[in-house]
Amino acid sequence: MTVEHTEFLTPQAVTWENLDTGSWDALVVVGPEFSELPEDFQAAIAAAKATDASVGEQVSVVACDKAPGGRLILAPTGPLDRDYDDVRRFYDAARDAVTRIAQTGAKQPVLMATQVPAGEAWSNALGLSFLGFQQGRYEPLEAREHFGKDVESFTAIGVLGDTELSWLDAVEQGRRVARDICGTEPERMSPMKAAEYCKQAFAGTDVKVTVFNDRLELQHEYPLLSAVARASFAVEQQRPCVVRLEYDGEGPITDSLFLVGKGITYDTGGADLKTGGHMAGMSRDKGGAAGVAGFIKAVAGVRPKGLRVVAELAFVRNNIGSLAFVADEIITGRSGVRVRIGNTDAEGRLVLADSLAKLKDEAVTATNPSLYTVATLTGHAALAKGPYSALVPNGPALKTGIAQRIIDAGEAWGDAAEISISRREDFDFVRGRTKADDVLSSNNGPSATTARGHQFPMAFLVLVSGLDQHGQSAEKPLPYTHIDIAGSGVEGGDWQHGKPSAAPVLALAGGFLR
Repeated sequence: MTVEHTEFLTPQAVTWENLDTGSWDALVVVGPEFSELPEDFQAAIAAAKATDASVGEQVSVVACDKAPGGRLILAPTGPLDRDYDDVRRFYDAARDAVTRIAQTGAKQPVLMATQVPAGEAWSNALGLSFLGFQQGRYEPLEAREHFGKDVESFTAIGVLGDTELSWLDAVEQGRRVARDICGTEPERMSPMKAAEYCKQAFAGTDVKVTVFNDRLELQHEYPLLSAVARASFAVEQQRPCVVRLEYDGEGPITDSLFLVGKGITYDTGGADLKTGGHMAGMSRDKGGAAGVAGFIKAVAGVRPKGLRVVAELAFVRNNIGSLAFVADEIITGRSGVRVRIGNTDAEGRLVLADSLAKLKDEAVTATNPSLYTVATLTGHAALAKGPYSALVPNGPALKTGIAQRIIDAGEAWGDAAEISISRREDFDFVRGRTKADDVLSSNNGPSATTARGHQFPMAFLVLVSGLDQHGQSAEKPLPYTHIDIAGSGVEGGDWQHGKPSAAPVLALAGGFLR
């Protein structure tokens, strides 16, 4: 099946001089107020406000002869002078205006930002207005395949102002891939269908796609992943796979990024079954793999020189069944570390660990390497950080400033994250309890009620991958950052119905593709 993921709405540059040419049919203005617009526009706003005092206070449609299509649409951000206001106000205002814009019948609107506060923190206001608009107009893959691409209402988007449209377009294409993979229901985006989606998404790009799905190979190379997948191997459409994505930029390589994404296409909890309605939304447990795939799609569009990027997406369904793995099992990972299973609903760290061990070995000989895991891993991250990604870096990632680089890029591009420090208690928490095991995967309680519930899984990943041998004092330190997007991966924290946010594509793109 050919998926409808190639119908991107590429932005077109517009100036005041050519605003009234072509087929543009609305001007959408995003800002805290609108007093700096040209006089003809201000006159139209004043006339509208004389009969409706709410004009400019909420999304408003103003009849204006000088606007394309006679439509001037105001998308207010609200005040921007409070300590807690940031550039996301422009993203949110543009996103939230989409429904009203579509109701006017406009098909080819032009976006602009006005009265942007001075300072570097606000420099991406126009770009984020465009990205917010794209977030608002996005419809799920299933809807596009059922209704056709016209379900997304608009046929063109213009951007009035100075911003780097080609970069924005590349990143938005990545975000769209991330939303598709994360948000699509579990049968339509089963492991092998996710692999097929990736093949189509990267066709014709510089990214090499390799799919590992042979059972014997998976059991040998990814034993922890294969344990999670044990009850799904026998069901053809639910068989696991690992999708490897590789990009080598033009010229000598100066930096190497290695990323692993958690792609649990459905998480029943396994033998530790999710009950009480907590299984709904678990088709989005592949948001980490989605975010990594989206970032690589952005890489493919930007085509940065001197950069090598390698990613593995671990697509698995955590099934319940007579063959399902269970707590108390001891499974030896790729690295040779013996893992005692504490709870089968802590499966995400298992499917990440083997790929991380593999990429760690590759990173040892790479140029200026850094490693990342991205996952919808713990309810504790959502509880502790709310709608923000939680970054848990190791010592080298803190020392080299890589973790801070992602934090700064996330602030600049409205994909905010916060750092959590890895502590000795986290490593003590997962230590082996007997001579039969080296590491414990988890306790048997919910992460949200466990102290340091999103930090100790990073310690587990460090130990099981062998990254503990590459800390600050090692001969070859390897910067590693675990990114938990359980709180940031969907809008409003609604994992069943919320629109995928494509986190952390913007933070990674801002950090490494600028």
